[in-house]
Amino acid sequence: MTKFVKMSLTRNLFLYRIPSIKKIAHFGGHFMAEYNIEKQHAKGKLHAIERINALVDAGSFMEMYALARHQCTNFGMDKKEIPYDGVITGFGTINGKKVAIYAQDFTVQGGSLGKVHGQKIAELIEKAIEVKCPVIGVNDSGGARIQEGVDALCGYGDIFYQNVRASGVIPQISIVAGPCAGGAVYSPGLTDFIFTIDQISHMYITGPKVVKQVMFMDISDEDLGGASIHSQKSGVAHYRCANENECYEKVRKLLDYIPHFYGDKEPFASRITTHKGLFGSEKTEKDFAYTESKADELNTILPEESHKGYDIHEVINRVVDDGSFFGVMEEFAQNAITGFAKIEGKTVGIVANNPGFLGGILNCDASDKIARHVRFCDCYNIPLLNFVDVPGFVPGPQEEQKGIIRHGAKVLYAYSEASVPKVTVITRKAYGGAYIAMCSKHLGADFVFAWPKAEIAVMGAEGATGILYAKEMKDPANAALVEQKKAEYKATFMTPTIAAQRDYITAVINPSETRDKVVKSFNFLETKTSSDALSRKHGNIPL
Repeated sequence: MTKFVKMSLTRNLFLYRIPSIKKIAHFGGHFMAEYNIEKQHAKGKLHAIERINALVDAGSFMEMYALARHQCTNFGMDKKEIPYDGVITGFGTINGKKVAIYAQDFTVQGGSLGKVHGQKIAELIEKAIEVKCPVIGVNDSGGARIQEGVDALCGYGDIFYQNVRASGVIPQISIVAGPCAGGAVYSPGLTDFIFTIDQISHMYITGPKVVKQVMFMDISDEDLGGASIHSQKSGVAHYRCANENECYEKVRKLLDYIPHFYGDKEPFASRITTHKGLFGSEKTEKDFAYTESKADELNTILPEESHKGYDIHEVINRVVDDGSFFGVMEEFAQNAITGFAKIEGKTVGIVANNPGFLGGILNCDASDKIARHVRFCDCYNIPLLNFVDVPGFVPGPQEEQKGIIRHGAKVLYAYSEASVPKVTVITRKAYGGAYIAMCSKHLGADFVFAWPKAEIAVMGAEGATGILYAKEMKDPANAALVEQKKAEYKATFMTPTIAAQRDYITAVINPSETRDKVVKSFNFLETKTSSDALSRKHGNIPL
């Protein structure tokens, strides 16, 4: 018995591994699961139980249905022992708050999904809905268990149905920690956040072998559906991690920002407390940090020339609590920034154009990225803080043919639909339809602030004068006149004062005032409720 290795608590009993035995063993009146941990380690991967232990608080995990088994008799399956049907499911806590969690075990029948395997996951999600806690799924599976035929497909269908039921009720997080192919990809695709891991995660509808057969193309797992592909190009993955440990730490961090169920108020609770002394004195304590000098640094952050780019992260990090910004989809469509942050210790959703990448222009990918983030925040009542510096929607046949009209409309729809507190800060450019789309007052922003150098217009001066004075510009002798008209256009149409006079801008503010205005705005909006509930089943977002 000296070879027994204690792993963790499950059902308040100890789990052990016996290296030489590949079955459920009975010892001392307790059931002990045999885990083929070395087999996973040989592939550079953690075992399913190790992954669960890396996510949950120590000793908090309680397993469900450890003795569940398949009922299949085809292809010799009646002679195969598949412990826990290849997936470990149960409940635990992360940072003291309850979560539901499952992890597929690739060492057991390749983590293949059969009917019982699917039922275990589907029931876990259903239970999580009932008790109001997030669901975390660790995907590591060869796909449907072929021997079970349509029963395996039924298992996937049960999971998809519960994924959709849970959407907007509880957060759903998917970790792809191995292969995830065919129908298996759609459960992560239905969840709120997907985490991938370099050289381990592989997601695709059809694998390299089928691609070669059908398309006569040789391609590797990594090039077809690796972590970098889905975090940088497809936009399927929200996070790419260097290794498993980094992944599980990021999941734990994300759960510190978001509500754990619809209606959860904890992420928005005040982090400022006042204690009264014996003689009426008061002491205020703040459970957050903000370096006051950062506010003044905003006054010098914009380049002198309006056509030059800058990193909008530099603005965000000087407005939110110190070190609190936590990006989402950071490698995809970098002309748009999405993420979460803390302001006075309270969670807010961040959306921003990034002039440091493609000038911050809105294209198809950026539009999808923004719309999805806005809708998640609205689902869970997370206030939205928007930083706008956008020259417009991208022109040209490439994006038009990809459907920029349809994708851009998603941004318009998402912001218009969102009933959470919405505060917008225009730092510089806000041109054309993109000005409207980026949470303008016209789409329901509660407060819109503009910095003094903000340019709010149909288009820039260069483009406007090129249209208005096209005839004059043909004659080189009119060069001085054209430059005069550009200056007049800027002075007349491109200042924030014009928009403020028309009640489109709440206030023109110095950059150093931004944090103060944002804090006061969100404090005022804390009790905001939606009063525009029209009689309908649901809207039809242009997907």
